[in-house]
Amino acid sequence: MDLLLNIDLSIFYFVNHTIANSVCDWFFVLITTQTNWYIAYGVLIYFLLTKFGWEGRAILLLLILTIVISDQISSHLLKEAVARLRPCWELPDVRLLVPCGGGKSFPSSHAVNNFAFAVIMSYYFRRYRVVFYVIAVLVALSRVYVGVHYPSDVIAGAVIGYLVAFSIIYIYKKYIFVIISKQLKRNTNE
Repeated sequence: MDLLLNIDLSIFYFVNHTIANSVCDWFFVLITTQTNWYIAYGVLIYFLLTKFGWEGRAILLLLILTIVISDQISSHLLKEAVARLRPCWELPDVRLLVPCGGGKSFPSSHAVNNFAFAVIMSYYFRRYRVVFYVIAVLVALSRVYVGVHYPSDVIAGAVIGYLVAFSIIYIYKKYIFVIISKQLKRNTNE
């Protein structure tokens, strides 16, 4: 266990200190700040609602459901159970580029939610899956770079986001989609 903690700490310092430069400082603060994504979220919602009809509404509902579930699992279940302090509270020499926050560290909710988002969007828009995953990776990396998470926090967050999103897709395709399709067929036959 000590070996894993040492590796985690070494990677943290590499990302937070060794590769630090003014361009990365600006870039990672930009992408890690949630409010900077509001316009993109608005465009996505508009796009889904106006270009894809009922399927766009279904995708939007799946996104909302997935993010709510993944965020609750991350923020209210796992973070409280693990109770790991953020590096900015534990380590004396962290390059802290954003407020440290009062929450716990493990897992990173940014990573959980962005990977869950990437899985859902990639399932429906396969042509753009590389873009969705690159964004998720960059946001996850930004959390280490700005000093508020350890690498293991974002790796665990990515795995949790994947699992929640794949579970939601499975349930939707296996049960809910079938029920909706049967109801639509029944309505068109009447």
